[in-house]
Amino acid sequence: MKIEIRNAQNLSFREKQVVVLKESGTTAAQIAKQLHLAESTVATIYNRARGKGYEVVIVIPGDVLALYENGEDDHEQ
Repeated sequence: MKIEIRNAQNLSFREKQVVVLKESGTTAAQIAKQLHLAESTVATIYNRARGKGYEVVIVIPGDVLALYENGEDDHEQ
């Protein structure tokens, strides 16, 4: 699985860190501990980043989901 952040050029380095961790399911408390920040600071950074209009896209190969035979990712219609 890959995470892609669209419009990431609008985010600061710290905002990118918080967004990736938060969108990966890490709690604010865990992020705060990992980045040596207060939990309220994590919330502020995350909300500021959200206001800048980033978009998170999760890329999951089809074979991971067992949707295609023989490991083929192309779906023919």
